[in-house]
Amino acid sequence: MLRPIVCALASLGLFASAAKADDAALWRALAGGGHVALIRHATAPGIGDPASFKLEDCSTQRNLSAEGRAEARAIGERFRKAGVPVARVATSQWCRARDTATEMAIGPVVEDPRLNSFFQSADQAKAIAASRVAALESPRSGPIAVLVTHQVNVTALTDVYPKSGEIVVVKLGADGLETIGSIKP
Repeated sequence: MLRPIVCALASLGLFASAAKADDAALWRALAGGGHVALIRHATAPGIGDPASFKLEDCSTQRNLSAEGRAEARAIGERFRKAGVPVARVATSQWCRARDTATEMAIGPVVEDPRLNSFFQSADQAKAIAASRVAALESPRSGPIAVLVTHQVNVTALTDVYPKSGEIVVVKLGADGLETIGSIKP
């Protein structure tokens, strides 16, 4: 009776080790260049934006919580600890994405409207294509691009539904983007 429980616990330990190894391999891939880190902004409670949303006015948007700001700083620390060289940090113009990128403190932050959310957009196909081009313009070797954006953008490019603060690692290949894996927050 006790043996199945011990075996189950041991297998859980193996899965935990495998998950850590996967994260380590993903950090090594990022540090080696030729990849893109697609990051969903850190925690900003709620869904979508209010009807009164204005891109130029953060007070009309969902914004990072204190937890979200701490998450963003922790993401930056993980990049530094892994020794990932960063060529550029591009972000959506939404305040929660821009603030995530700024709090990470891994390089100068540049707004790129191609990374803007298209959650409520009428022309999602055009927005997805623009996000794809932004990713494909990333360096193919050397320091990487870090793109801070939204769940809909990351999912459209990778088929991964990321949590807030999740890093989806993408390789730039001859055929476009290849999802390598994701690093949970």
